[in-house]
Amino acid sequence: MTFSIAARCPRTGEFGIAVSSSSPAVAARCAYARAGVGAVATQNITDPTLGPKGLDLMAGGLSAEQALASLRAAAPHIEYRQLALVDRHGGTAAASGAHTLGTHGTAEGPGVVAAGNLLHATEVLAAMVDAFAALVERPLGERLVRAMQAGLAAGGEAGPVHSAGLLIVRDVAWPVADLRVDWHETDPIGALSDLWAMWLPQMDAYVTRALNPSSAPSYGVPGDADAT
Repeated sequence: MTFSIAARCPRTGEFGIAVSSSSPAVAARCAYARAGVGAVATQNITDPTLGPKGLDLMAGGLSAEQALASLRAAAPHIEYRQLALVDRHGGTAAASGAHTLGTHGTAEGPGVVAAGNLLHATEVLAAMVDAFAALVERPLGERLVRAMQAGLAAGGEAGPVHSAGLLIVRDVAWPVADLRVDWHETDPIGALSDLWAMWLPQMDAYVTRALNPSSAPSYGVPGDADAT
């Protein structure tokens, strides 16, 4: 019921994760990332606690592989879970429990990992990783969204998807992008792509407004054309 992709951008140090599902509000429980640490996707009969736990382990110095091994050794009901992690060095790790639903799998490349269950075919995941790798000079958010679109074009889930999300962290303590399509009847990934295209030109301005309002761009809203 879910497919996702998590990655680190070596040019910017950003971490990001994109995810889609047939169920509502998938990003709220499956996508986790922390600046300077990494990203974790927790899915398939999801235990949302595994995302923060994985990030804590990597923040403590463990690699993605070591953090995954620790989670699998300690978490209850782990054979129902599917996990994908990327660490601060671009290392990746992924695992699917024995009770992962339907056609499922994982795929990895340099600094990127994809995972999915109830898929149309396992080739969906390779298509996502390949699409991400082909856009090395583009912003991380675009690469992740395009990878999701490539996965959908390769068959996506066995049934229709209805929610999608994109989470990106970088050099501040909050996500610089946290975009969600919690329910869409026909094309949540297309709607997410539209949200990203709207957000990207404004993203840096919102960071500046938080760090130094006196030098921030105007808000661009009626009545505040000159405000900062």
